[in-house]
Amino acid sequence: MDVPRTVRAALADRPVSGATCLEAGAGVGKMTAGLLDAGAAHVYAVTNDRDHARLVRERLAPDELARTTVLEADLRALPLSDAAVDVVTAHALFNVVPVASLAAVVGELTRVASPGAHLIVDDYEPLPGDAAMRELFALENAATELADGRPALTFYPAEVLRAQFEARGWAFDRERTLLDPVPWTESHVAAHANVVRRACERLPAAFAERFASEADRLEETIGSESAGEMYGLAFRLADGAVASSR
Repeated sequence: MDVPRTVRAALADRPVSGATCLEAGAGVGKMTAGLLDAGAAHVYAVTNDRDHARLVRERLAPDELARTTVLEADLRALPLSDAAVDVVTAHALFNVVPVASLAAVVGELTRVASPGAHLIVDDYEPLPGDAAMRELFALENAATELADGRPALTFYPAEVLRAQFEARGWAFDRERTLLDPVPWTESHVAAHANVVRRACERLPAAFAERFASEADRLEETIGSESAGEMYGLAFRLADGAVASSR
């Protein structure tokens, strides 16, 4: 599996070689591939999405799979023992973690980290007010809030996530810009418009028609856009850090 430039940049100054690692929120396994490429002894790739778990397994080479455990689990209750991993990564994870779950996820990532462990958190700043993608994200959040009772996306400023982890005993190491601007391609735009359309299947017809029509309009109008910033934070866990919030 190819390793994206943003993943390589995020890991470049971290001691991954020979380490036991956790990719929290595996997605399609981009960070797992990066950790393996950087010499990780073993990677736990955790996702609550069965299709993503399957994709990670399918996209890794046999020798990579031998060093990987793909787990389908809730990040608020990780099936790992205390102090089990040396490196924790959360690459583009927290934008899909709602505020109500934030403390629990931070607590679990802290619980499974060994003393002196390293943490990499990469995510997106809130988009500027004039970004067209901001309107699509707002529509996506409105549709999923009505359909499921929670928004699909929450963009946390870097200082918010930094404060959350520092409160758990993580010592801040550095911040770097991974993308500026962020390229939202036509496939990204289509994927977010499709989230709206899927939410419409769970909405009353009167709402669904209006939301779907607006998703169609925004997808056509936006096409693609470069806007916003992706940041990368790195931390080191101090001895005696606060464990899980559960």
